Amino acid sequence: MTEFKCTECGQVHSEWPALAFNSPSNYHNLSDDEKSELGKLDTDFCEIHYEDQIDRFIRVTLTQKVNDACETLEYGLWVSLSEKSYLDYKENFNNPNHETGYSGWLCSNIAEYEDTSSIPCDLMTKSGNDRPEIFPHEDFDHPFVKDYYNGISKTETENRISEMIKNVG
Repeated sequence: MTEFKCTECGQVHSEWPALAFNSPSNYHNLSDDEKSELGKLDTDFCEIHYEDQIDRFIRVTLTQKVNDACETLEYGLWVSLSEKSYLDYKENFNNPNHETGYSGWLCSNIAEYEDTSSIPCDLMTKSGNDRPEIFPHEDFDHPFVKDYYNGISKTETENRISEMIKNVG
């Protein structure tokens, strides 16, 4: 696979697209009424306001090693953060020099795996206002974590991209 037609712009691209999720699973799984009553979602932040708690999420990236290719597979995922970490990240969102780390939980379900929500991750913010990158905890026993550290094949990467394009477009 060397080219794909982008569902966003309609153009043909030769590089691999990022596999991106528009919202965390927690928000995606709400009914339309619940989304409008409880949820707040934009491109980088999501909140779900329940009676007894507020769930907070931010958009992040993950770079997957591809063993038999020069490229990597990029993911656009969501993680949940504690109130303290979320507020700190949000307060410094437009600060291009803010670099720090947080701990969070993956909140995107990646189709090729069984449930990937609640995988513990470390997050590192980046200077220049790029989205934070996540690193799953290596000692967490899950196929996604094993693949993150061991890499996946080019064929598997292309299958994931094809499935995403088929399901989105």
